Amino acid sequence: MTAQGSDRVQGSSRRRPAVAAGERANGGGGRRGRDGGGGRDGGGRGEAPPRELLADRAYSELRDRIVTLRIPPGAPIDEDQLGEELEMGRTPVREAIKRLALENLVTVFPRRGTFASEINITDLAHISDVRVQLEGHAAYRAAERITDAQRAELARLLEELDNSEGSDDVDALMALDARVHRFIYRCAGNPYMEATLSRYLNLSLRIWYLVLDRLPHLFAHVHEHDDVLHAIADGNAAAARDVLAEHIATFEREIRAVL
Repeated sequence: MTAQGSDRVQGSSRRRPAVAAGERANGGGGRRGRDGGGGRDGGGRGEAPPRELLADRAYSELRDRIVTLRIPPGAPIDEDQLGEELEMGRTPVREAIKRLALENLVTVFPRRGTFASEINITDLAHISDVRVQLEGHAAYRAAERITDAQRAELARLLEELDNSEGSDDVDALMALDARVHRFIYRCAGNPYMEATLSRYLNLSLRIWYLVLDRLPHLFAHVHEHDDVLHAIADGNAAAARDVLAEHIATFEREIRAVL
């Protein structure tokens, strides 16, 4: 990989189809005015969705576009265009951009505009160092704290993993991988750890997408989650911790091997 004066990546020639890197927040339906309010439905006045829901939807959509490199590193982000595409006003879009800036996915330059942050490959070691420790601990806590409702969700994820066996649908496998990680974060029952790990997962996924075409064994890598989910279901906290920590370490080694 070449870089401009360092390990920073200014852009990518890869363009990927629409893909969810994680769960998308639910948002309301009809066309909305530029102030983020509701439109009209059947001649009557529509009810505007709560601003928080619009901001969450804008956050999820913009996050996924950046993480999957549909918006390449260093590319400008047009708030007005994004608002039109999502059928919402500027306020929720700007709130989403503020969140993404705090997560190092967006960079805002005064009087210049908003851009997808560059990717610095040297950050991989720092990101993985945090994830190995915290994700292992999250899996440990998940095995201790998983609820009955979450067990039902775990069963559905295991079914998805089973149904995807032999799949070459890269986007679907990547989306499934992210859903499993975020599920484990929720099961850990610690909102601070969940928020921290979600941020580092997004940064990791972005690096992963950058080298995805050169990474071997994607299917096997994603299906390592079968073991950690079974360990969580069985209440085997130590096994869940060890499997997920090794999963993260393998991720870093495979990426470094193709850089």
